[in-house]
Amino acid sequence: MTDDELIGIALDEARAAARRTRPDVPIGAVVVGPDGVELARAGNRREADEDPTAHAEILALRAAARATGRWNLTGCTLAVTLEPCTMCAGAIVLSRVERLVVGAMDPKAGAAGSLYDLVREPRLNHRVELTTGVRGTECGDLLRDFFRQRRRARG
Repeated sequence: MTDDELIGIALDEARAAARRTRPDVPIGAVVVGPDGVELARAGNRREADEDPTAHAEILALRAAARATGRWNLTGCTLAVTLEPCTMCAGAIVLSRVERLVVGAMDPKAGAAGSLYDLVREPRLNHRVELTTGVRGTECGDLLRDFFRQRRRARG
């Protein structure tokens, strides 16, 4: 699967998160194994699950670990519509994901090249190959539209 296709799957998950009964910030993620076969996908569920850790990346990593029967996701690729936060970047490093594909960057809270760069921190025991900007405008527009609609709804 190409990086563009991976972000396309993540965008589908992001859109689904925004359409829930309790809408969530539209962020989606997908994990594929070394053979390119999809292992897991998820969208944010913080609102639905009332869980501050229910970020798309965390949910997708957990599901991929269950699918493979191991926590170590060496050789796997994670694609996500928005640059991961510090919590998610830490989980990506600890799970030994090989590649991270990011749609839109997050200069206010990103930890994969913007505000921090945990995924490539040389002092850590694992570094992740990083590709950014894949369908970045589309991913960013989805988030901007979501927050614009929320502001309008609040008046």
